[in-house]
Amino acid sequence: MNHKELEKSKVYITNQIVQYIPNSVGSKTILEKLTGNISALSFDDTEGLSEKTSPFDAFAQIIEGKAEVIIDGASYFMEEGECIIIPAHQPNSIKGNKRFKMILTIIKSGYEL
Repeated sequence: MNHKELEKSKVYITNQIVQYIPNSVGSKTILEKLTGNISALSFDDTEGLSEKTSPFDAFAQIIEGKAEVIIDGASYFMEEGECIIIPAHQPNSIKGNKRFKMILTIIKSGYEL
């Protein structure tokens, strides 16, 4: 993972912030602060994020392709331009059958650190 933030005061094309990596999940840090972070993620065919539980809310937005977001056993089939808030303390995972990209925003403020 690359933890260097994007350059400020520069225009970016959202779905070009991160590139696909064969058989992998790619990540590019957009912003990283004590109160949360924003990352662009790319998923090659059949890649995803395994089930986990986070102490923080997360905002997930599909910026290219399609993905399945599973929150506490409920599946949400999402397409480019759609977004969802993944609640804190809920088991969740993300799957794709084809390549897709997303922006993931983690909000840490309002919680005990």
